[in-house]
Amino acid sequence: MEKEINRWLTPKQLEELYGFPLNWQAKARMISSNSGLPYSKIGRKFIRYDRYEIEKWIENHRVVGYLL
Repeated sequence: MEKEINRWLTPKQLEELYGFPLNWQAKARMISSNSGLPYSKIGRKFIRYDRYEIEKWIENHRVVGYLL
């Protein structure tokens, strides 16, 4: 039986799964909505990340490096 994947992640879960430190997440949320880290806010206190939106954001912000 497969374990169900939780769609909504807490900041701590995002850090554990993707390696984005908590202080970096806070800074990335402050960037303009077009390029900043996508998130939802519940009330005044709780931040949640949609796993699918994070995957899209990562794909759209990929940087291809070149070897010299």
